Amino acid sequence: MSGDEDLVIQGRVEGTVSLPQHNVTIGPTGKVTADIRGKMVIVEGEVNGDLKAQEQIILRHTAKVEGSISAPRVALEDGAVFRGGIEMDSASKMGREHQPAKAAAGSGNGRDKEAGAPAAPPVGSPGKGLSA
Repeated sequence: MSGDEDLVIQGRVEGTVSLPQHNVTIGPTGKVTADIRGKMVIVEGEVNGDLKAQEQIILRHTAKVEGSISAPRVALEDGAVFRGGIEMDSASKMGREHQPAKAAAGSGNGRDKEAGAPAAPPVGSPGKGLSA
């Protein structure tokens, strides 16, 4: 099964579900025997197959899943039943390798006080609550 919009499954499906650019939701009455691929995959019903998502997989408390899960973010609610393996791909593997890096603490240019937290008082200096 494939398509060009989000999909909600409320009944039985067998085979393959591939909507890599859209969300796939297996409703509480859904019973799926298939590998599922989507941008985000949310399971409330039963799935026997592998799940792969570009962004996130969520197994709600009513979910029953047997198969492997692969996504950058995975959430399993209390009560979800899961049997299989989990692979949490890094963002770079999912096509987001050009994110800006965090600034390093202390650039060594003497202007660190402007960009970061205030400098700690020198060792041995009186501080708050201390007397000289």
